[in-house]
Amino acid sequence: MARMDRTKKAEVVTSLNGLFGEAGSVVVAHYSGMTVAQMGDLRTRMRAAGASFKVAKNRLAVRALQGTPAEAITHLFKGPTGIAVSRDPVAASKVVVAYAKENAKLVILGGIVAGSAVDAKGVKAFAELPSLDELRGKIIGLINAPATKLAGLLAAPGGQLARVIGAYSRKEAA
Repeated sequence: MARMDRTKKAEVVTSLNGLFGEAGSVVVAHYSGMTVAQMGDLRTRMRAAGASFKVAKNRLAVRALQGTPAEAITHLFKGPTGIAVSRDPVAASKVVVAYAKENAKLVILGGIVAGSAVDAKGVKAFAELPSLDELRGKIIGLINAPATKLAGLLAAPGGQLARVIGAYSRKEAA
C-alpha cells in the first residue's frame, strides 16, 4: 500500500473527525475476507439508508475520534476495521446488522449509538428500534387520525341535511 503524505493524513483525520462529531451512530466492524463486490453492496445499502461505510487506517481513525462523542470506542480499532456512520441514531446499525446476518465475514465489534458506547449486542438491540423516519411517520399518523375523524363528524350533519332536502325535492317532484 502506498504511503500517505502528512497533508493527506491530516485531511483524512479532519474529515473523519467531522464525521464522528456529527454522527448519531458509529458502528465498528471487522470486514476481513469480504470481496470488493460485497463491500460495494454494503456501501450501496448504507447510502440508501442515509449512512456510509468507510475503511480508514486505525491510527488515523483513533486520532480523528479525539474530542468527539465517539472517543469512547478507540479500543475497537484493531485489525481490518470498517466504520459505519449515520446521523440517524439507528440507520447505520440497522444496515450493518442486516448485512452481517447475510454475510458472516462482517463481524460487528461495537460502536456509539445515540451518544452511548455499546458492544455488538447493543448495536443489534438498537437495530431493532424504528428509525427516525419511521417514528415521524407513526407520529404524523397518530396526529392525522383524530383530524380525519373530526372532519368526518363535522361533515356528517351537513350531509344529512342535504339528503333530507334531496328527499323532499324528489317527493315534491313526484
